[in-house]
Amino acid sequence: MKNFLRLILFLIIFSFYVFPGFAKDIQKILMIIASQNFRDEELLIPKKLFEKEGYEVVIASTSLKPSKGMLGAVVTPQILIDKVKIGDYSAIVFVGGVGAQEYFNHPIAHKIAREAVSQGKVLAAICIAPRILAEAGVLKGKKATVWVSEGKVLEEKGAYYTGRSVEIDGKIITASGPQAAEEFAKSIIKLLKTKK
Repeated sequence: MKNFLRLILFLIIFSFYVFPGFAKDIQKILMIIASQNFRDEELLIPKKLFEKEGYEVVIASTSLKPSKGMLGAVVTPQILIDKVKIGDYSAIVFVGGVGAQEYFNHPIAHKIAREAVSQGKVLAAICIAPRILAEAGVLKGKKATVWVSEGKVLEEKGAYYTGRSVEIDGKIITASGPQAAEEFAKSIIKLLKTKK
């Protein structure tokens, strides 16, 4: 019996070396939320749709303490943003809500956005969060949308602000607010599927 168990263990370990993609079949999507006051629908609606499509969703923030959404949802992040390895994810999504302002001038958030672009990942942001992408310099020359209060900033940072509910330019997807959460999520899924 011991020998049989050893053989099984050996075969499992061996399969990871021979078929390295075997353990990576499930694609991951990173959703970055504010440490407090994220916008509930902008996290929960896309998360539900991503999981329904078979993606694993990992939630990141600047704190691992429970974060409360603007409408009362409580979520506990799984990873700190400074521990994120972009290569582990198929898409990076910045969630909006008033709390997302903490990332407007956050060097690690900007680094994540720039690395996502340089690695050819799908990069998405909703509500006021597209401003994070603009501040990171990744929206220059790109069509983008955002919550109306931040439209001017996008233009100042070199983006073509369209004011649409969802805007797609290459692998960057931006959305204007909670009312666009479902369309936003579906656009991300569609882009991920065409990217395969």
